[in-house]
Amino acid sequence: MAAKSITDIILLGEGYQAEFKRSIPSKTREISEEVCAFANAAGGVVLIGVSDDNEITGVIIDNRTLSRIQDAINEIKPRIQCEIETIDVNDKKIISITVPAGSSKPYFLSGSVFMRMGPNTQKLTTPEELHDLFQKTGKIYFDETPADQVSIESISDNLKFFRTLAGVSPTIDNEHLIENLKLTTHEGYLKTGAFLFFSPTPQNLLEHAVIRCVQFDGHTKRTIIDDKKFGGNLYEQFLNTLQWLKTHLNIRYDIEGQGSGPRNELWEIPETVLKEAIVNALAHRDYYEKGSVITVELFDDRLEISNPGGLVSAIPARLFGKRSHSRNPLIFGLFARMRMVEQIGSGIPRMQALMEDAGLPQPVFNTEKTFSVQLYRPVIFEEWVKGWVEKLSKNRLNILHCIHENPKISKREMESEVGISGSAIDNNIAFLKEIGLLSRQGGAKGGHWIIHYLKPEVGRKGG
Repeated sequence: MAAKSITDIILLGEGYQAEFKRSIPSKTREISEEVCAFANAAGGVVLIGVSDDNEITGVIIDNRTLSRIQDAINEIKPRIQCEIETIDVNDKKIISITVPAGSSKPYFLSGSVFMRMGPNTQKLTTPEELHDLFQKTGKIYFDETPADQVSIESISDNLKFFRTLAGVSPTIDNEHLIENLKLTTHEGYLKTGAFLFFSPTPQNLLEHAVIRCVQFDGHTKRTIIDDKKFGGNLYEQFLNTLQWLKTHLNIRYDIEGQGSGPRNELWEIPETVLKEAIVNALAHRDYYEKGSVITVELFDDRLEISNPGGLVSAIPARLFGKRSHSRNPLIFGLFARMRMVEQIGSGIPRMQALMEDAGLPQPVFNTEKTFSVQLYRPVIFEEWVKGWVEKLSKNRLNILHCIHENPKISKREMESEVGISGSAIDNNIAFLKEIGLLSRQGGAKGGHWIIHYLKPEVGRKGG
């Protein structure tokens, strides 16, 4: 690999197909783990002598060192052929290990599979994880498949937004940028993920790769107020969906400095939560599923964002919210380079924290068949509950008041607050659940109540 290509990779920084090591690890297994991870994904390069912050530090190289590295790589089964080079860059020596996308997946190292996930390497050991990743030898991600009907030149004019948001150096031309981001297959075809991410009209070939935004009147799907479908490249879909939400959600403005400072937009649902949910849908949806599209559905009380493909089996239920595995690692990696997603596994906890900070109910996730998140809109409780005075008994209204004040309130605490027996609390809660006003998320310990702010006309008279 030429020194110029190495410099370009360093300028781009670590990512889905690039890993930097400041020095030669004392345990060369650290290198073989990265090589194994790249081989199980789309290939990549390991640069030794480059720090995480893109500084060229250089390393001292001798034949014994290179032999140790090669021996460590040889521990990977089946054998993977890598190109190991020593390259002079700015008068400093760097070891470059170029790893091809393996043709005999899965690759194992000491009985474990390592996989490149966005900018990180993860170890996969459970049968569920391996079943999802390698249903058959040589499984290829949808975004890694060739878009052989499309020319590479068709995306060249659409790289500007990525260059700006990813902070790509102007010294890297489009040809080297496409090469270093691994946007083409070994045969020279544009990858489908790159086509989706950069083509101005990807729907010409992939009609289902769109986002449909629908606003309903009330809390059900009975009456549609607005219905828009957004195509274009994935970043355009993100921007257009966010703009659609901006025109349909309530936004107030906080002006700093007694009216003379900048004006800050305060969305009724935190804007960062919305961005996270939209990007996740675009990066993690199952593009093999041609019968469904990403949907953004706005109701009077909530927003639901859904994408085809449930929780991948590579993520056990116990690790939901702690680990992420993308069906489309190339797309995820491009979003990560644009700083639109954070470190893997941190998105859901961040959404939960932001909703809590805003005084809103926790997001409700559904991971079966489709992946969806429900984000509840703020409601002025005292105004809403007035509509139910003629339909609910005093005890049921008091229970709603208790839960509004403390969503984690226990039934025993309700007995004291409302002044009725435990069995009466149970009966009243059952009724509130039956008419759709109340639900429970989580168990008796650590769970919380959720009030569903239905309009009074959908309810019925309670005793």
